[in-house]
Parts: sequence; structure tokens; C-alpha cells
Amino acid sequence: MPYVITEPCVDVMERSCLEVCPVDCIYDAARMLVIQRDECIDCGACEPACPVEAIFVEEEVPDQWKAFIEINGAYVDGPEPVNQQLEHHLAAHVRRGADAG
Repeated sequence: MPYVITEPCVDVMERSCLEVCPVDCIYDAARMLVIQRDECIDCGACEPACPVEAIFVEEEVPDQWKAFIEINGAYVDGPEPVNQQLEHHLAAHVRRGADAG
């Protein structure tokens, strides 16, 4: 299973994971880094390198960040679809928070 970069990376983008990835499957999508699932060889080198603990094996992504599986997958069409999905996710998150308050 490929790895997924999740919400803790948004607007942080500390690039330690890029430095350790042996196949260069991690890309800059403006507000976050993403892993191109078709290029990921599941080596796991990126996960311990992430200082904000944003990287998970796909089946272990916490429930609140499941949308990031699709957000990372959107990079196949470049960074713009990633950013559109990210903005939609973040806006929905803000709305849910306002509804709870």
C-alpha cells in the first residue's frame, strides 16, 4: 500500500521526506506535499523523516484525514486538482467546526 501525506503537512511542508525518498515520488502541490501513489514503492523511508507526523500507510490514515487519500491521488493531474480538493476539505472542516460551536 502506498503512503499518504495528510493534514499536518498543510502550510508546513518541511521537506525532509523529499530528501529520503529513493524514487522521488513526493511532489510540491503549493500548500502541501503529496505522494504520487503510482510511483511510491512502499519503502517507508518518508514516514520517520516527517517531523510533523503527517505520513501514513494508506490503510492506517486516521479517520479525520481519510480525504487526504483522494487529495494525494489527485496529483496524477497536477497540483491544481490537489489544491481544489484541499480547499474543499479545509472549508468543510471549518464549517463542521462552526456547526459544533
